[in-house]
Parts: sequence; structure tokens; C-alpha cells
Amino acid sequence: MDTAQTSSPKKSSTMKRFLSWFLLLAVLSLGGFVYFKYYFVFGEGVKSGVLNYAVKKGNIFKTYEGKLIQEGIRTQTTGSGLSSNEFEFSIENDSIFHVLELNSGKAFDLHYKEYHGVLPWRGNTRYVVDKIIQMREPKSPTM
Repeated sequence: MDTAQTSSPKKSSTMKRFLSWFLLLAVLSLGGFVYFKYYFVFGEGVKSGVLNYAVKKGNIFKTYEGKLIQEGIRTQTTGSGLSSNEFEFSIENDSIFHVLELNSGKAFDLHYKEYHGVLPWRGNTRYVVDKIIQMREPKSPTM
């Protein structure tokens, strides 16, 4: 009868230890996934073009969004015609937004960070502009 009583607490202790390790591993895995998906900077670079618009929008989280029209042409799909290159982005803070808002139609070089996922309070796109490198008058078309 003593052996039955001693084996039951041992099984319970082993099960508790297993569940503790499993929960710890699950929480760390979830934390790693969330970091990788939403906070890890996948890429960064500079995009150049003429600013089409800069707006503040959103239902719950008001975020700053913009669109840059880049020089050149591209095809969306084979045989479907030509379209302009557009770079849609979110804007990190209000000081950058105010500069862009007041200078719509000018040419910009914008530094951006690219993330794997979108957070609603960060913006509507995976691309987040964090710096204005240069602002200038757009090139006039030559004929």
C-alpha cells in the first residue's frame, strides 16, 4: 500500500513539471512569433518619388498614411497595359506627417522600415516611413 501512495505524488510532480515547461515553451514561442511578425525590421531602404498624398485616417486608431508616385512604368500583369509605380506607406510620427502634408506634389527621398505584419496603431501598411532624406521640386517633363 505504501508503493501506491508514493507513486501517485511522483506522477503528479512529473506532470506538473511537464506542464510548466510546456507552458513556458509555448509563451516563449508565442512571444518570439509576435516579435518576428510585428516588431522585427525585415528590411529598410529609401524610396524616391513625387508625393501624391499624406492623410490622417482610421476608425479607432488614427494613423498617418501616404503615397509616393515613382518614376518609370511597370506592367501589373502580362498584357494588361502600363501603370505607374506607387509606394503606399504609413508615417511614424506627426512631425514627418506635417512636413509631407504641407509639401504634397514635391519630390521626396523617404527612408522606410519594412515589417512582416501590420499593427493597427502603427499604420495600414508594412512600410513605415521614419525619416525624410531629401525634399526637392519635381523634375518637369521634357518633350
